[in-house]
Order: sequence, then C-alpha cells, then structure tokens
Amino acid sequence: MKDKTAQPKRPDPLMVQSVAKAFKVLTVFDKRHASLTMSQIAQFTDMDVSTAQRFTHTLTQLGYLRKDPVSRQFELTIKTLDLAYHYTRSSRLVDRAMPALQHLSKETEEAVSLTILDGTEIVFVTRYLSRQMLATDVITGSRLPAYCTSPGRAILSRLPETDVANILADTEFKAYTPSTPSSPEVVVALLNEARDKGFAAAFEEIYHGDASIAAPITGPDGNVIAAVSVAVPLARFSREVILDTFPKLVIAAARSISFG
Repeated sequence: MKDKTAQPKRPDPLMVQSVAKAFKVLTVFDKRHASLTMSQIAQFTDMDVSTAQRFTHTLTQLGYLRKDPVSRQFELTIKTLDLAYHYTRSSRLVDRAMPALQHLSKETEEAVSLTILDGTEIVFVTRYLSRQMLATDVITGSRLPAYCTSPGRAILSRLPETDVANILADTEFKAYTPSTPSSPEVVVALLNEARDKGFAAAFEEIYHGDASIAAPITGPDGNVIAAVSVAVPLARFSREVILDTFPKLVIAAARSISFG
C-alpha cells in the first residue's frame, strides 16, 4: 500500500505546465470517449472551460484534434499517430526485435508481442496478430497490468526486489477472472518461479480462454528492458502442450533480441 504519510511532491521548476496540459487533453480520448464536447474535455482534464478552449483550439490548429462542425465535438486526428511512428522508427529495441518477432510469428502462427514496462503496466510496442487469435482488443499501444500478464511478470522477475515491491505497492489488484493473482505475495511467488525457469506463463488471468508465455529481454548492461511473448487460445492447446512447446521458442527469441 502507498504510504499516506509521505510528503507531497514539490513542483518541478523545469516543468512547462502548458505542455503538460496539452498532452492531458490528448490523453482523455480513448475507446469510451472517442468524441468529446468542450465541457467534457474541461471536466476530464480538471480545467475551466476557458482554459480547455484555448488548448483544444491550439491542438486543432496544429492538426491533432478535429472539431465536427455539426455535433461540435472534438476527436483525435490521424496526426496523433506521428508520435508513435517516430518512436518505433527511432527505437533501437524495436529495430533489433523486428526480425526475431517476425520469425517467431511465422514459426508459431500465433500472436506475438514486444512489450515494455511503464509504471505498473506493460505497453504493447509491437504486436503481430494471428488468424487463430481470440477476440481481444489488445493492439499496439494497449496497456495491461504487469502483475497478471506473462510479459509483465517476465520483466518483473528480473528487476531488483525493491523495485518489484514498489511496483506491487502501487498496483491495484483486480479480479479480472477467477485465475487472476489476488495479492502481492502470490505474484512474488510467481516471479520467483519465472526467474528460475527463464519464462513466465499466464493462463486466463485477464481474458477467458487466453494463455501466454513470455521471456525477458536484456539491454547492453544486462538489465531487463522488455519482454517477448506468444499468446495462444486454450481452445486449441492444453496447458501441458503450451508449456511443452512455446517456452523454448520464446526464450530463444528473447535471447536473440537481447543486447548482452
């Protein structure tokens, strides 16, 4: 749990608040809020309407937002993908991982992903879907809790204990399915198992009928930087077959991507 007696953070003198507010406006749009009115943007960003109006106008002029002339609602434009494009084209990790991910995708014919840790969540940086894939909405850019996903646990298993403790303290434990780990103690036991085996496995911990195997990727200094994973439907494979077939393939892919 978080320490409620901890002192609040001091304001960062180098932080440009206008930039932070502009990004806050962009990030309120999601699957549930694809289009928003000015008053909704003000509400979701904790801004007054006048401030929200200035930021939405600026972002519209820059091409990142579009205002529907009839409904007068705002929505993101295709230009917002530019940031993701520049990230993937400039990332050494993504560039290095692509051949191994493509090979693993062709070899398994299953969904293959490259993920990184961001706070208490994993982010899907690259994802190759499969014709056999279950109907989940996990795509490039999606976020899932680290504690109940195989890529998340693969990464956590290679982090220092203090870092893991801090991440789990900030984690909101939620029962997505009956198989979701329910406490930090259960997760730590799973991390120890993943560390010993060199891979992490998750069965129906977020989505029913879904299983995944992941292995950690290390950087030039030997520290974990990402994970590679394969997701497979339990309708086609038993647990025994999954654990017998996929770990060696995923571990080999992770080793080929690792910088060390």
